Amino acid sequence: MSARRIQKELSDLQKDSVDNCSAGPRADNIYIWDAMIMGPTGSPYVGGVFNLEIHFPVDYPFKAPKIMFTTKIFHPNISSTGAICLDILKDQWSPALTISKTLLSICSLLTDPNPKDPLEPEIAQLYIDNKTLYEETARLWTNKYAS
Repeated sequence: MSARRIQKELSDLQKDSVDNCSAGPRADNIYIWDAMIMGPTGSPYVGGVFNLEIHFPVDYPFKAPKIMFTTKIFHPNISSTGAICLDILKDQWSPALTISKTLLSICSLLTDPNPKDPLEPEIAQLYIDNKTLYEETARLWTNKYAS
């Protein structure tokens, strides 16, 4: 059942692509996808291309996919190992969500970080105390790792 749902989402994504995002299966495994997010306009990540890895559990859509950034990024809600702190990837997951909606939520997180729920407390504190320096550093990392 999960493979059928994943296949349908892939088909939907190919028909109606998501702005600034693309995703699809790696080789012949429908449960592992590679995704790409273009840094959103109006964010310090603009111009960057960020790669992610998506692992669908066998009980998808009843359990959330595991999504990790494989491109380094300076962000309070994304760890140095690429883990993402986003409620819909944890306790707010719903089978009504799709991978398209999930990628859009990750794009929104790049535009609007949540420093109150950080994976990287130092980056969150910098965001709160000195947003200009935070944005400069995020732009530097984007140029270095995501160009």
